[in-house]
Amino acid sequence: MQVSIEATSGLEKRMTVEVPAEKIETEIKKRLKSMQPNVKLQGFRPGKVPMSVVEKRYAGKIRQEVTGEVVNSTFFEAVNNEDLKPAGMPKIESQTHDNDAGLKYTAVFEVYPEFKISGVENCKITRPVADITDSDIDAMIDKLRKQRSEWREVQRPAEESDRVNADYKGTIDGESFAGGEGEDLEIVIGSGSMIEGFESGLVGAKVGDTVEMDLKFPDDYQSKEVAGKDVHFSVAINAVEESELPEINEEFLKTFGVTDGSVDTFRDELKSNMQRELEKNIKAKIKSDVMDALLVENTFDIPNTMIDAESERVAQQMNEQMKMNQGNQVPNGMQPFEAGQFKEQGRRRVALGLILSEVIKDNDLKAPADKVRAEIESIAGTYHDPKEVIAWYYQDKNRLQEIESMVLEDQVVDWVLDHAQVTDNMTTFDEIMRDSR
Repeated sequence: MQVSIEATSGLEKRMTVEVPAEKIETEIKKRLKSMQPNVKLQGFRPGKVPMSVVEKRYAGKIRQEVTGEVVNSTFFEAVNNEDLKPAGMPKIESQTHDNDAGLKYTAVFEVYPEFKISGVENCKITRPVADITDSDIDAMIDKLRKQRSEWREVQRPAEESDRVNADYKGTIDGESFAGGEGEDLEIVIGSGSMIEGFESGLVGAKVGDTVEMDLKFPDDYQSKEVAGKDVHFSVAINAVEESELPEINEEFLKTFGVTDGSVDTFRDELKSNMQRELEKNIKAKIKSDVMDALLVENTFDIPNTMIDAESERVAQQMNEQMKMNQGNQVPNGMQPFEAGQFKEQGRRRVALGLILSEVIKDNDLKAPADKVRAEIESIAGTYHDPKEVIAWYYQDKNRLQEIESMVLEDQVVDWVLDHAQVTDNMTTFDEIMRDSR
């Protein structure tokens, strides 16, 4: 077998492989001979079909099979011999096969980039530090009360935070559009669930009023058919409701599992949960900053095949999530996400994956069993039956590997923090939670 390699552009290689005819012809004859005893043709006794007839009937098909297998096997043999690491499957650019001259083909493919992690000592990481105060707990209790508030109809103009029940009809250039009309829509003013200007336009409206609004869909609106377009809405007000907060009594506390009815117990449990959320968000913020810093300090060519595959994966995930959020249905007028929309996200994810792999390899980082266990227990602690969740993870290798990967990423973050320029920044629980949204 003869191999020649040409570097084209970036990480792309063009490799030409020549395979002697003898290698292919020997394998074809071997297969034809092995199948002869089992060939059944009209006019011949079973197993007595002459080899010349077998060859004439089946040689073409066998040759095609053998050639395909030889291309596959010799490609991987060649890249191993040449110490190349293909990033994805090759594209066979040309292929010729002659019974005397043998097989010759050209494969075009990209290889993994070769680089070394650098600049970690230049990374500047700001680490948030915060304590949970009594006022933070008070604010959380107010938030929980609002979540369990009851709506009571009022006979007054709508105000901020009220809930309005309305029928609406939207038109663009005087024409209706998919999803632009509905009845009994419930809108909480100030929730940000509608396009800009819709909710604020309802302030001051009373039952029986029809509010006319001239608005504009955002340029990045999920439905491409209306994105960036001017729209007119007619909104008929059916009802205005205000929220009524529940009292902090024994009944209210029981909805949070506080069986002794003690406000102090409730506050202690709330603080514990808030502390867990605080630590989780601080960890996520530091991890995000570390990844950004690594990307800035380490730039290299990335295989397009890997970016395309990752972009496609993100698009599939987004489409599945969209369907799940809409009851497994794609809303009318909403176009599915395409891989091209996530090119930069795909590039980032591939680059980070390569960087993390290099850090892990260079520093021989491992996912210790005790840290894997601690991570699983932390996740399980948010469920009703933690033991069942823990068992669920350990029953499946793939699920366990997901946690191991998370722990390895944490190991990378710890390694970077040990070598980077880290500054602590005193902040508040509210600021950290707001930044994480």
